[in-house]
Amino acid sequence: MTTNSTLSSLSYFILGAYLNFGNLRYFYFMITAFIYIVIVVVNTSLIVIICMNRSLHEPMYIFLCSLFVNELYGSTGLFPMLLVQILSDIHTVSVPFCFLQIFCVYTYGSIEFCNLAIMSYDRYLAICCPLQYHTRMTIYKVGVFIAVIWLYSFVKFLITLSLNIRLTLCGNVINSLYCNNYLVVKLACSDTKVNNIYGLFGIVLTVLVPLLPILFSYMKILKICFSGSRQTRQKAVSTCTPHLVSLINFSFGCVFEIVQSRFDMSSVPSVLRIILSLYFVILQPLLNPIMYGMQMSKIRNTCKNLCCYKTSTGHKDLMLK
Repeated sequence: MTTNSTLSSLSYFILGAYLNFGNLRYFYFMITAFIYIVIVVVNTSLIVIICMNRSLHEPMYIFLCSLFVNELYGSTGLFPMLLVQILSDIHTVSVPFCFLQIFCVYTYGSIEFCNLAIMSYDRYLAICCPLQYHTRMTIYKVGVFIAVIWLYSFVKFLITLSLNIRLTLCGNVINSLYCNNYLVVKLACSDTKVNNIYGLFGIVLTVLVPLLPILFSYMKILKICFSGSRQTRQKAVSTCTPHLVSLINFSFGCVFEIVQSRFDMSSVPSVLRIILSLYFVILQPLLNPIMYGMQMSKIRNTCKNLCCYKTSTGHKDLMLK
């Protein structure tokens, strides 16, 4: 335990939520590595498919591409260190790397929510204003939206980190599987008033700003569904279902993470605590590409065409031999 240390003199944090896995550590390592490989493969595959196929260069698929890039970004901010810690006997992490992980995980969450908010607005335009869709959602506007989402999230959490670096800490044990901004601030001996005020302001920015376009978009979509034709309702259901599932899943994951880090969970089984703390960084990157890949007919057909092309090419090569 480190006493009255400034962040400049502190060299490492201890992650106190890891269990003594014993020989099972290799089993957990293989499971975690397999999940990470699946996340990387499926998200990268869909990014490549969208980028290479010109018929998918439409606003909805470009937003999806940004979403898949963010899944890779957030997963890479968590999994490599998680794999190292599973095999390690001493669960320590250097201060710079800890703050880098905080930045990655928190910006991942902000980008995810903002991206889903813009996607809900895109679905509103496609369903409620189909004749004006291509004039109101141009490729240029899509690029601007994506750039603003990423820059907005990066700047917001750079300010958070700059406020945390000035703190004086009374300890270096973080009761988590990965670096958590709230738990680092709780270790402070110095005045955290500015951090707490900006933290509340940051929560409002992170939640309220994306929530407004989501609520606006779905209120308009519901209004059209109730007053529109059966065909309109079917189009709304088919295009909005993956987005709603992704949005609800991510929201639950964020709630689980907040509850896990801010409340006493000692009465909850340790395995369940681990699942709750990792839920939004593991299930979301797994769920999104699989769900959108299966639901979106253009992506599904492109995958089928690629598979058929590879199969036919393989048969031709065998016949030539």
